Amino acid sequence: MTKKILVTGADGFIGSHLTEELVRQGHDVRAFVFYNSFNSWGWLDQSTKEIKESLDIFSGDIRDPFGVKEAMKGCTHVLHLASLIAIPYSYHSPATYIDTNVNGTLNIVQAARELGVDKVVHTSTSEVYGTAQYVPIDENHPLQGQSPYSASKIGADQMALSFYRSFDTPVSVIRPFNTYGPRQSARAVIPTIISQLANGQTTIKLGAISPTRDFNYVQDTVSGFISVMNSEKSLGEVINVGSNYEVSIGETAEMIADIMGVNLTIETDEQRLRPEKSEVNRLWAENKKAKELIGWQPQYGGKDGFRRGLEETIEWFTNPKNLSQYKADVYNI
Repeated sequence: MTKKILVTGADGFIGSHLTEELVRQGHDVRAFVFYNSFNSWGWLDQSTKEIKESLDIFSGDIRDPFGVKEAMKGCTHVLHLASLIAIPYSYHSPATYIDTNVNGTLNIVQAARELGVDKVVHTSTSEVYGTAQYVPIDENHPLQGQSPYSASKIGADQMALSFYRSFDTPVSVIRPFNTYGPRQSARAVIPTIISQLANGQTTIKLGAISPTRDFNYVQDTVSGFISVMNSEKSLGEVINVGSNYEVSIGETAEMIADIMGVNLTIETDEQRLRPEKSEVNRLWAENKKAKELIGWQPQYGGKDGFRRGLEETIEWFTNPKNLSQYKADVYNI
């Protein structure tokens, strides 16, 4: 059935892909984008004419409860992605993460309670688990705030779930592992590697390369959001969305270099290293709950799926028009 859906953070990496897919599926979508005087819609500016003409754009700030409630009026479903996500930035500006991630989520669930929306899907992150105490990481794994960012997301998750438990507000929490793909910020490791190589550098700068991650291609993350939204069984639940494939940062760089046909040398850049106790050394998703509860499974899982996702990502980044939007010679926090 067609739904009236508000997507917060619709101008961002995952949000823009999700917004476009919802429009393609025939839904009535209101895209909440961060207000700016340039009237920029972020990545939605690059959407096709047909998609842009189908969107109801709402420019606002997730930190403002009045604007958030106004944006939610008339919507049956809310997919809440708006947040600050860069870990290094959270080291020197932690208060902005509380304002945006915790208070922003409070604004969403409070308005949802008052307006009687049918469903709120709140976006978590695998960073809330910290370094794996056991693998694969399921939804019962302890939460560890190893950065101000992850601490703010733990707070936001618990705020969303508290409204489900306290007021029966229809909330579900999706917990994506490391999403990658076209449009991702160069603050993330895969775009960092690709953009440096695509600009002709064969010696690239990275932080720690021994940590492992569970990379999830953006189309799989998008389908996870839609599956959680559509499932009644997801109410009050936290659901991991991950590929169930663990790979190190170093191995990832080597795979990218192989696809791009480049002989790679990695140079450690001290400013890209996290403080020792803040580094998340291992992430590996258990996705059994998503498969059994909401019928979701990754289409880009395993080593072959990861390579296929990287090939599609590299194809996008190496398009000169797209590559020109990235500053490969500057560390993006």
